[in-house]
Amino acid sequence: MPAVSQALIDFANRHRPEASPGIEIIDTPRYRVTIQPDFPIAGPNNASWIRCRAGEAAEVIREARGIFAARHLPFMWTLDPEAEPANFAEILAQHGVHPDPHGAKSQVMVMPIDAIVEAPAIEGLEIRDALVDLETFRMADGAAAEAFEADLPTGAADFIAMQDRRRLNFRAAGNRHLLLATVNGEPAGASGMSVYPPSGAILQGGSVRPKFRGRGIYRALVAARLDIARRAGVSGLTVWGGDMSAPILAGLGFEQVGWRRFYLDTTTAR
Repeated sequence: MPAVSQALIDFANRHRPEASPGIEIIDTPRYRVTIQPDFPIAGPNNASWIRCRAGEAAEVIREARGIFAARHLPFMWTLDPEAEPANFAEILAQHGVHPDPHGAKSQVMVMPIDAIVEAPAIEGLEIRDALVDLETFRMADGAAAEAFEADLPTGAADFIAMQDRRRLNFRAAGNRHLLLATVNGEPAGASGMSVYPPSGAILQGGSVRPKFRGRGIYRALVAARLDIARRAGVSGLTVWGGDMSAPILAGLGFEQVGWRRFYLDTTTAR
């Protein structure tokens, strides 16, 4: 396995994406808020990079909640190893916020761009650009929702309109990719990626529907994104691997270089 550079490790642990179409960033000296109103679930909507004094923690919680409450969005508190104060998770618990029951921790993992991930031979497999049209985008969204057991109003007109806005925002950003894996024409899995040449590429939301698991589709989606990242001229891949994905990613050659912890706050979605 090729060596991992310190620059790629730093990118994985410290990169802070800027605002882009459909994504609003509120940056303060004490925390950063990321808002995606057309993706109204916690995770894409989050408060991160917490850096405050112990006596300011309650105020930070009130401020961040106020931002999301004004938009009626749930959000995720995302903590990293340098979060301050060190007991911020305990303070969140005192305010009724607890670890995300769907996945409370992730490993920050990296892979150098010259690593080799061979795509398996899967009969009937096709990897498609899911941003090409709304129908393909909705198939990718649906595959991811089933894989992550998300309960979304997939047939509602306003939800479909949000999906199309999100697709168009991804295209307008210029560095976003979304792939749909199909097997004999049936949606099997989906995965995203954002590229930031020359620093690195961030993998997002790799998922496979339960009926298609165990065939190598997840690996095929990683291989496809690695190929795109090479063409984009980045130094490597980084990803947050959860309990299910981290062992698979490690088997493909990703190395852990950090961690994140997640705390779900639904008080603002009322």
